[in-house]
Amino acid sequence: MQKKLERRLGLFSVTNIVIANIIGAGIFTTTGYLMGFLQNPVMMLVLWGIGGAVAFCGALSFGELGAAFPEAGGEYVFISKIYSPLLGFLSGWLSLIVGFSAPIAASAIGFSKYFVWAFPQLQNLLMLSDILSPENFSRCLAIIVIIGFSLIHARGIVLGSRIQNVLTLLKILLVLGLIIVGLSLGKGDMENLHPAQPFQFDFANWKSAGLSLMFIMFAYSGWNSATYIGSEIKEPRKVIPRSLLISTLIVTILYLLLNLFFVYAVPAAQMRNEPEIGGLAVGLAFGPTAETIISLLISFALFSSLSAFIILGPRVYYKMASDGLFFESIARISRKSKVPVNAIFLQAVIAVILVLSGTFEQILTYMGFSLGIFPIIAVAGTIKLRKMKTTTYRLPGYPFVQVFFIVVSFTMLVLAYFERPVESSIAVLTALSGIPVFFWFKKKSAKHS
Repeated sequence: MQKKLERRLGLFSVTNIVIANIIGAGIFTTTGYLMGFLQNPVMMLVLWGIGGAVAFCGALSFGELGAAFPEAGGEYVFISKIYSPLLGFLSGWLSLIVGFSAPIAASAIGFSKYFVWAFPQLQNLLMLSDILSPENFSRCLAIIVIIGFSLIHARGIVLGSRIQNVLTLLKILLVLGLIIVGLSLGKGDMENLHPAQPFQFDFANWKSAGLSLMFIMFAYSGWNSATYIGSEIKEPRKVIPRSLLISTLIVTILYLLLNLFFVYAVPAAQMRNEPEIGGLAVGLAFGPTAETIISLLISFALFSSLSAFIILGPRVYYKMASDGLFFESIARISRKSKVPVNAIFLQAVIAVILVLSGTFEQILTYMGFSLGIFPIIAVAGTIKLRKMKTTTYRLPGYPFVQVFFIVVSFTMLVLAYFERPVESSIAVLTALSGIPVFFWFKKKSAKHS
């Protein structure tokens, strides 16, 4: 086993990984929940636009941070070096339990739901109807996908990135096809944009807006993902910022247009709390045959985001272990595949556990709140770096983009907490549970030094 990652990825591969990481279960599953919360199509589209602006401001900030610290680990590295190892460890700890494992679980569940939607008789054909409930059958499919892709990425970053490039390009073509064909040829009505009643800006609706924006930011999560593989990127000071900005801008445009198609095809009342919104929209626009085909394509498109998460997450745990703040075995790099295989399999185990626990909406809420905490701290670190005059690559918009990101993200978390206090509290407790773990590893590391 060796302990050093190799710089083998260029701008095209990194941008594909970022786009794949962003476009995942969120865009194909959250819109129905958002309509249930908001009951207002225009407000929902406005929030998707705000989410894109927040993600782009975050990408500008993380581009600077990634150029300053071109290493594996993302915000774990940034926060550790700018603030303190403890705070950085808590970020990495949350990444381990929630940041990557939970999106992997969500993407796998999204795949299984769309796949079963496309083939509703599959469970009967496999003669599993008397053994498993439909929900447990869906979970079993999700687990098989997690294990399969973890085994693929354990074979090496080059093979993994090639598969990733193909999956991402196919997913972009699918999204573009849905937008162009759906809006030009599909059955629908732009009158669906008109809400039955105007959005009331009272506290109850503000809470719903905050929770909705948190779900939307889950759909945008991944805008920072190039920073997690900084140790494997060629010319990281140029490639990291460019890949983040290009991918975030592309995805924001695609998200707005795809949601416009959803609203065009599906009346608001029918859209509410519908997780398979893509399949439903195509079914109403083109009929049941097209619904089956597109649901199948969406299920396989979710492979791309699941695959990207499986690539990125282990690099954080590898970095933590390399710093003596996690099990030493997690820092081992396979001599044959040159990737942290133990970290990949650890992540797979946690993702499987999450698949087996909680409903899809609970996982999304818990994950969305968790993913919103540490990026705020990391983006604030850009301001600290500027004041210390230690930045190596300055991007435009300072300090306005940082202030916008911090204020909107913090407000979103406060409102979401009031709307979903249980799941949000569990997310906070998950982060705090890392404190005794940090001191245990630090003490253990000191004994061996």
